[in-house]
Amino acid sequence: MRNDIQDHWLIPAKRIQSPNHNERPSEGRIDLLVIHNISLPPGKFGGTYICDFFTNQLDRTAHPYFQEIAALEVSAHLLIRRDGHVIQFVPFNKRAWHAGESCFQDERGCNDFSIGIELEGSDDVKFTAQQYQQLADVTKRIMTAYPGITADRIVGHSDIAPGRKTDPGSAFDWALYRQLLET
Repeated sequence: MRNDIQDHWLIPAKRIQSPNHNERPSEGRIDLLVIHNISLPPGKFGGTYICDFFTNQLDRTAHPYFQEIAALEVSAHLLIRRDGHVIQFVPFNKRAWHAGESCFQDERGCNDFSIGIELEGSDDVKFTAQQYQQLADVTKRIMTAYPGITADRIVGHSDIAPGRKTDPGSAFDWALYRQLLET
């Protein structure tokens, strides 16, 4: 599937708009890509819970863990499902609330200048071939549209929030991902 970016939206990604975003600072630069993982409930895949969470519609009674997180207001720009399907929650020119307290190269507040991509998965479960292929394809499109994002400015959530976050985790194959970026 070829992905293009028009008006800061990835085409043909499915759009489910999240209210959990705001304007970037006035300079509006976009020069960091952050890779995350998410599964809801933890370790379970499929269903609507991730989309519900990013749109503040998570049913806190559906699972005990949801009582802890239902009130949080978070989002990402993109979610790549296990089967490679992509959902976009926030246009790239807006500040999605994905990184939280974070720092990259002595600059705090990475949400201000980054794009966040969530992979449906968990730290210790292998990601799928479809996810890696889609992530590489999407990354190439993002790097073309936002040339400030270079290979050395692609990081994991754990890189910008060490000690607080561990994703994308030990199961994420950075070497494979970087190899796919070069093809």
